[in-house]
Amino acid sequence: MARSTTFIILILLAVGVVLWVTISLTSERSRKEQIMHAESERPSAHPIASLDMVIVYDNNPHREDLEPAWGFACLVRGSEKTILFDTGGDGSILLANMKELGIDPDEIEVVVLSHIHEDHTGGLRALLDEKSGMTVYSLASFPRRFKADVETRGASIVELDRHAKICENVYSTGELGTRVKEQALIMHTARGLIVMTGCAHPGIVHVVERAKDLIGEDVLLVIGGFHLGPASSAEIEGIVASMRELGVRYIAPCHCSGDAARELFHDEYEKNYIEVGVGSIITMEDLS
Repeated sequence: MARSTTFIILILLAVGVVLWVTISLTSERSRKEQIMHAESERPSAHPIASLDMVIVYDNNPHREDLEPAWGFACLVRGSEKTILFDTGGDGSILLANMKELGIDPDEIEVVVLSHIHEDHTGGLRALLDEKSGMTVYSLASFPRRFKADVETRGASIVELDRHAKICENVYSTGELGTRVKEQALIMHTARGLIVMTGCAHPGIVHVVERAKDLIGEDVLLVIGGFHLGPASSAEIEGIVASMRELGVRYIAPCHCSGDAARELFHDEYEKNYIEVGVGSIITMEDLS
């Protein structure tokens, strides 16, 4: 009986220790998330003055010496860190287009992946084989195998499930959507917010509303895939009207936006519509 009682006490103590460790780790993680949340809510007093965005991967052609392919990737220069947003679907095409554009993989410091689909993550392996030591921001919902593969290639991975600061004046919306979870990039410039999307599966209007709510600034430009290929003309017209109501000044749909959406946005935005494809370079001077 004494042995049985001692055994039960030991089991209870072991369970208590496990619970204590679990609660401590959870509290620490929660504390870090709260700090990150507070930092990302705090707008910078010195927003980005000069910014270049180079579309290095897109299915819409722009330069004859570059290969268009289904997917999206855009290099952002001028923020605190040089960022590649998405990596397209094919590593050889990504690297070849970068070479033609004079982009050295060594200059990329951060990779932000919008969502897990192959046409946005497929070029990552080839890029990491060219340069290790980068920081890759993924969603927490990405598969474990994917995240482990990133780390085995010498990169550090940061998992996000809520909005966060990537670097000074650059933020993630955090995980949006249900069926397809996705994050978008928000850049706080001196002229307003630039919102960059991969596919906008959660809805392009919702993404823009989220960006405005997080940073509390007007939207200068929305660029990237709007996922409107299957949408009807009536649906697209409603989205165009919503973007106007949200005060979006410039628009640059590409990738999965669809020809009909690009045409309707062009008709509405006229000179404030920016035609983009692989090789397009957008600067702050284009957004005056």
